[in-house]
Amino acid sequence: MSGPNPIRRVCVVGSGGREHALAVVLGRTADVVVTPGNPGIAGGTAEGHIITCVHTPAEQIEADLYVIGPEAPLVDGLADRLRAAGHLVFGPGADGARLEGSKAFMKEVLAEAGVPTARFGVFSDPATATAYLRTLPAPWVIKTDGLAAGKGVLVTGSLDDAEADIAAKLSGDAFGDAGRRVVIEEGLTGPECSLLVLCDGQRLAPLAPAQDFKRLGDADQGPNTGGMGAYSPVPLVDAAMVDRLVDEAVAPLVGTLRARGIDYRGVLYAGVMLTPDGPKVLEFNVRFGDPEAQVVLPRLDGDLAGLLAEVADGSLRTEPRFLPDAAVCVVLASDGYPEAPRTGDVISGVGDAGSLEGVTVFHAGTADTDTDGVGTLVTSGGRVLGVTALAGTIGAARRRAYRGVSAISWPGMQSRSDIALAAAGVAP
Repeated sequence: MSGPNPIRRVCVVGSGGREHALAVVLGRTADVVVTPGNPGIAGGTAEGHIITCVHTPAEQIEADLYVIGPEAPLVDGLADRLRAAGHLVFGPGADGARLEGSKAFMKEVLAEAGVPTARFGVFSDPATATAYLRTLPAPWVIKTDGLAAGKGVLVTGSLDDAEADIAAKLSGDAFGDAGRRVVIEEGLTGPECSLLVLCDGQRLAPLAPAQDFKRLGDADQGPNTGGMGAYSPVPLVDAAMVDRLVDEAVAPLVGTLRARGIDYRGVLYAGVMLTPDGPKVLEFNVRFGDPEAQVVLPRLDGDLAGLLAEVADGSLRTEPRFLPDAAVCVVLASDGYPEAPRTGDVISGVGDAGSLEGVTVFHAGTADTDTDGVGTLVTSGGRVLGVTALAGTIGAARRRAYRGVSAISWPGMQSRSDIALAAAGVAP
């Protein structure tokens, strides 16, 4: 293939921190329209290109390239509908998006592909599920089969808690129909990493690895969340390890998808644990990670719009390059997150944080209220802001990010104080 035409206008679908990061980096070389976007994205500019937000459905927006951010519209087949209308789309069809739409399907494909992963079972009956649970050593991992916005996973060493979670999920009380089937896995040990890999249906191009922090509190305490921070690069994951992960985990998966007739064009997000027995896949997601996107994409050295267009076109030939700078993102969450996030709290200091050297504040769960003609920024979701900083080292980026965090406040704001602490070489 000769490749796609020059990309002058990109439509990004979504409203979170990932989409804010996509818009900013895509905006280096193209105009960007985001639907529905958020107050932090709206009215932005990047190196002379315009970034706007609209509430128009993506199918009604004219663009040279469509980039679908969240998993739900991918599972719902938005990429298929846009492709059927003749558009260039970055994001898998509904068949490929099942990797995230059904964890049972994902594990089935991993087993078929021979990808190293945790032992598992899939259950819809509480008694059978509990019996299987008791055959595994602690800790246990209980996952909803369907989409649960990154919050359908329990990792616990308590048998009582594990059994109660199974009962709540299978009854529909915890996650409705998404939880009426569960995947039970053995708990694995070791450091984790996130590897985002571009796939044009056949060819693969890994991006810089990242590490995220799922637990709400410092030292990995508290409940699982959608992610409380991230950093990139990852000292433990060198180029040789990236090649190994692609060869052992991603390439076999893509080969199995192709054998099933699935032409996967988008990004594959491999959540990997580096166990004493070697790398094992925890999960595959079908979109850029959040907050991983907020540390990986700003480090990209080159034309993201052109790169994603090659993927969408099935003509990937550009090798992604990354700046030597490190990036650290600290997520600021609302009071009550993740169980019952409170909204409507007035946010202050975002402009001050964003004016600091090397700091960008990505909006995830914010709203702009209009009081007497004056807009006021308030919380509108669980994860509200991601404060990302770039610098020459992880330690310097971390210091910049936390200076940004200290400038922002609202009642009940939550954040971790140990993001990238170990990687920066600071004793906890």
